Amino acid sequence: MSIINGVSRRYLLKSGAVMGGALAMPYAFSRSAAAQSGTQTVNFQTSWLIGGNQLGEIVAKHLGYFEEEKLDLVITPGGPNIDGVAMVASGQALVGQTSSSPSIMLARSQNIPISCFAVCGQKHPYSYFSLPSNPVRTPADMVGKRIGIQIAGGQVLLNSILRANGIPEDDIEVVPIGFDFVPLISGQVDAISGWATSIRSLKALGPDYITMGLWENGVRLYALPYYATTETLETKAEMLAAFLRASARGWGYAYENPEKSVELMIAQYPDMGFDLANEIETAKVQLSYVFNERTKELGWGTMDPIIWQEQIKQQADLKQFTGAAPTVEMISTDAILKATEAVRPKLG
Repeated sequence: MSIINGVSRRYLLKSGAVMGGALAMPYAFSRSAAAQSGTQTVNFQTSWLIGGNQLGEIVAKHLGYFEEEKLDLVITPGGPNIDGVAMVASGQALVGQTSSSPSIMLARSQNIPISCFAVCGQKHPYSYFSLPSNPVRTPADMVGKRIGIQIAGGQVLLNSILRANGIPEDDIEVVPIGFDFVPLISGQVDAISGWATSIRSLKALGPDYITMGLWENGVRLYALPYYATTETLETKAEMLAAFLRASARGWGYAYENPEKSVELMIAQYPDMGFDLANEIETAKVQLSYVFNERTKELGWGTMDPIIWQEQIKQQADLKQFTGAAPTVEMISTDAILKATEAVRPKLG
């Protein structure tokens, strides 16, 4: 097994492909620290390519919100061959963002010292899609059906929703698929997994496709959680707070100005091949997962220890942890959220 800075490739393949009032650590916050030391660079490691998942950060950088915090934000894109957790754990990036919250839990179970300090996606958009001619509206409708999934990660999520709804795994047929929806269109499967934010790909299913989400059916995962090492959380708490303040303002601007925000993103990344109309439509769907009734009350980026505990139990029940199951206090801290409470927009 090859190891990158103590993080195994097995961990990456297992958790990276698809994928609260927690203990408040005694971190000291000094707003004047950043100003006294001048501008500091923040390397922000994402889990995938640059795009709408970073819309708030892209907007915040363009509008000068990071500059106001004395930060120079450098967004480093991820991809299938980049282990973001390893980059953060080794100190090559200060802040990381992974696609799904289980990645953080799995890392902590392997004694990788990272912790989540805020959540962008309040509910995960991973879903199962079907057509009106053969609808799968509830987990019970999966019984006897052919379900198309990406095996790396997709099997665990499928097992999670089946277990949460009391359905034996043998009651469905699993069909390995790639990352498009052709198997559903061609009739090879009855339902297919994917992200509800994949608007361009979903258009191939027509306007009346049916969505059955994980979140609404007993598997409440977070999407796009922000994380850092425990050492960074202890020694650079104000820097993380400055990062979160700027990001929060950027996401608030995006919520209120989605069209303009997408235009800013495309202008800053002209070589990514973004289509304006598609990205605007995608952004509006994405923002519906970022802001909801909970953020309206508690502010953007909030997270709930009860939901974290649910996730830990589900992963433990499925025997996903190679080491001991982590605690809520190990995988999350609300210290940075508390320090930025006055700035994080209460929208939803």
